[in-house]
Amino acid sequence: MTLRNRFTLISSLSFGIVSIVTFVVIFFAYYDSTKIFYFEKLRNTALISAIYYLEKDELPKDRHAQIKQEYNHLIQNNRVAVYNQNNEVTFGQNLDDTNIKLQHIQTARNNKGVQFMSDNSFYYGIFYPDNQGDFVVFVKSPNDSFQSQMIRLSVIMLAVLVLGLLAIYFLSRYLSKVVYKPISNVVERINNVDYNNISTAITSTNTNDEIEDLIKSYNKLFGRISESMLLQQNFINYVSHEFKTPLAAISGNLEVFAQKDRTPEEYKAVVRESLDNVYEIENILNNLLLMSGMTKLETSHKQVRVDELIWKIYEKLEPKAKEKHSSIKIQLQVIKPALLEIPGNETLLYLALYNIVENAVKYSHDTPVVITLSEKDSCLNIEVNDQGKGIPAEDLAKITETFYRGKNVDNIKGSGIGLSLSKSIFDHHNILMKIDSAVNMGTSVLLVFPTT
Repeated sequence: MTLRNRFTLISSLSFGIVSIVTFVVIFFAYYDSTKIFYFEKLRNTALISAIYYLEKDELPKDRHAQIKQEYNHLIQNNRVAVYNQNNEVTFGQNLDDTNIKLQHIQTARNNKGVQFMSDNSFYYGIFYPDNQGDFVVFVKSPNDSFQSQMIRLSVIMLAVLVLGLLAIYFLSRYLSKVVYKPISNVVERINNVDYNNISTAITSTNTNDEIEDLIKSYNKLFGRISESMLLQQNFINYVSHEFKTPLAAISGNLEVFAQKDRTPEEYKAVVRESLDNVYEIENILNNLLLMSGMTKLETSHKQVRVDELIWKIYEKLEPKAKEKHSSIKIQLQVIKPALLEIPGNETLLYLALYNIVENAVKYSHDTPVVITLSEKDSCLNIEVNDQGKGIPAEDLAKITETFYRGKNVDNIKGSGIGLSLSKSIFDHHNILMKIDSAVNMGTSVLLVFPTT
């Protein structure tokens, strides 16, 4: 069942239930009030009948004649029965009415009055003491008019219910069309999305309602899907492109090497070169696998000493820096030691910082790489400066994209993954990374850690 049909059905059922309950309450309230009205009229009629029959000897003739003339339409002998002390009808012509039983007469004497309904008639009896004795006056009235009113009220209510249900049904259909039109538009736009434009965002409705939230959630979801698909495409393109060089080198060396016997030194050289190419492929694959799993990492942070990570990186990369006739210098300018301890994943933070420092060492000339740990606005700042090749301005905006490498890297080996991986790790830890660079003047990477 569609939401539109469900909305219409629920609206109609709700209106029907509420209307039926309301009509039932109104019907019984009107029924009781009308009964009270009819019995009140009969009570007045019974009192007038008692005066007419029992006060005839005490009233002046002209007064009695006036009462008879005014109330003759009410006092009908066939509807009046005046019972004496022996429970015999002495006045009126409503004789032997089987609906008026002895218990009714006795109740009227005891309670000064009684009322009931029987055989489509209203009955009302009153106790009337007189100088001639104590009497009970009963009058009756057909309830045809009462039943006619109840039937008319029922027909009116039923008609209102039917017309109301029809009105609420068509109104609900119209309103549901208006209400769910934005949803229909969203569904139509989603259906028009294909593989080539999956990242295209749906235009916002700017209504600040649930539809707006749905559109935002859709755009975020398909944005992530698009990024994942782009990463997969780049992975395939990169693997097919970058793996050709080491694989071609391995296969070429082995083919040439197999053409004739070689000396042990030549064997070792070929094996060493092949292993270097294999390690390069393995390193690329490990970084790609780590990047693909970044969003799946569980939150398993613990307190990490950042300065200790820097010293570990120093011990690892200092030999490489010396090979390039360079060095690594560490400057610690932190007054509050607590800033050096942050919550995070130690392995990931080490890898991210290692990539930053390794790039500085890799692309610097014979000048030292300076790592400065300082504090600013109660935040830990780490700045890695080199005086190497630098990054062209047109490459700087894309330098953190996966597989992207600057145009001036020359023959320096690299995969274009390290900086992208580092940024993902820093983002995961809410660490801000800023890169400033100028060609042939060097690069500066600033890391601003969150306040603890």
